[in-house]
Amino acid sequence: MDTESREEPKRGTKILPRIIISTVVVVALIFLAKEVWYAFHHEETDNAQVEMRLVPILSRVSGYVDKIYVDDYSNITKGQLLMVVDSTELDLQLQEMQADFNQSLSDIENAKASIINAEASLAFVKGNLEVTRLRQSKSQNDLNRDNKLFAGNAITQRQLDDSQSAADVTAKQLDASQMDVKVAETRLEVLRSLVGKAQAQADLKRARIGQQKLKVSYCRIYAIADGKLGKRNVDEGQFIQSGTPLFTIVNNQSQWIVANFKENQLKNIRVGQVVKISIDGYPKLNVEGKVISLSEATGARFSLLPPDNATGNFVKVTQRVPVRIEILEADKYKGILRAGMSVVVSVPI
Repeated sequence: MDTESREEPKRGTKILPRIIISTVVVVALIFLAKEVWYAFHHEETDNAQVEMRLVPILSRVSGYVDKIYVDDYSNITKGQLLMVVDSTELDLQLQEMQADFNQSLSDIENAKASIINAEASLAFVKGNLEVTRLRQSKSQNDLNRDNKLFAGNAITQRQLDDSQSAADVTAKQLDASQMDVKVAETRLEVLRSLVGKAQAQADLKRARIGQQKLKVSYCRIYAIADGKLGKRNVDEGQFIQSGTPLFTIVNNQSQWIVANFKENQLKNIRVGQVVKISIDGYPKLNVEGKVISLSEATGARFSLLPPDNATGNFVKVTQRVPVRIEILEADKYKGILRAGMSVVVSVPI
């Protein structure tokens, strides 16, 4: 009896580890089977990240920074004033241009007044021309009549000579009057061309004033999109050149995923497929997306120095193709997702 009672506990202690080991093996097999089944029915990649529009804010003028109204990582609304560049020098140049433009307007008015005077002078010389033409016609008629009288011995040679002289003088006066009219007409045309030239110069100066006003307006730099500011690259008192990048606004109004799938995974990926997205920073968050488009080139084609397999020894490397994925119900995740965050994308097949 004592022997049997001793053997029963020993058997119990041997059976328990076997049960535990068997249970662990079964659970492991079930887990492995699920993983294998999942792998055969999904295409997955962890080479994926959250993307947002990065809007650069650049300076369009050179000058010293007068005031900055935002700080790093501030929330920004479209149209918000970000900074001001000192515009004192540009304002003085604008005043000088405005004074020069006003002088051009005065020149135009003077030229127009000269045209009025030239038109009056032309009318006057035309009137003189008509008077001279009448006098020349009368002196010619007198000469013709005196020639007939002289042929009939009704007048003397001296009277005929006087008539001839008067006709010659009035003819010369007529030529002079006609020349005066031509000179007055030419002067009028010259003055009209000067008015046109002055008007063109005024238009040019007006355009330059407009350009200068634009430069002055560029001294006040506004946000061109909603979002959150990145790290600012400028401080007050700093001199900046035109084209200098000042800020970058992360536009959180548009969010998407770029997943870089291997080329041998693309056969099972189609536009419109619903995918599962796992965010590394929020592993318990279940996010769904939809395939929007596939790139027409591999990521290597967009690199600064694309590889050329003909330049050396060829080593075959599996290429990756960017796939754009729209985040469904993206408004729910605006306060969570950040540009550049790593995610895992799984596409059911």
